[in-house]
Amino acid sequence: MRGKFSTTTAAITARRAVCALALTVAAVTGAVVPAAAHAPRSPAASSGPTSAAYYCGYYSGSALTVYGQTGDRVYEVQCLLTRVGYRLSLDGMFGSATRGAVKDFQQTWNSMTGAHLAVDGKVGSQTWAALRSATG
Repeated sequence: MRGKFSTTTAAITARRAVCALALTVAAVTGAVVPAAAHAPRSPAASSGPTSAAYYCGYYSGSALTVYGQTGDRVYEVQCLLTRVGYRLSLDGMFGSATRGAVKDFQQTWNSMTGAHLAVDGKVGSQTWAALRSATG
């Protein structure tokens, strides 16, 4: 069991390093990190926000989005997370993988920027802004 734990810990550490690098590149240069996966459906046609923040095209608001929800808000969260390097299925279902990626993003964003996002796996207005800023 010890070997499996060490391998898992190493994988998590490596993923955090890659995400930290992606967040640094996005924050410093304004570059957009390529998505790790492709959406299974096309985003809704919309003009979306015109600010520097990135918008995948599924949802442009900032309503609280949490574990167990489904739909366009979840597609948007998953798309934004893949753009900063998380490997997620874009399925529109806020399950444990999405919640884990959100928590990891919140923790990484806090350590990279000095922000004070709650590391709770919930995507509220502050986490929406951070996700869009990191990918914009």
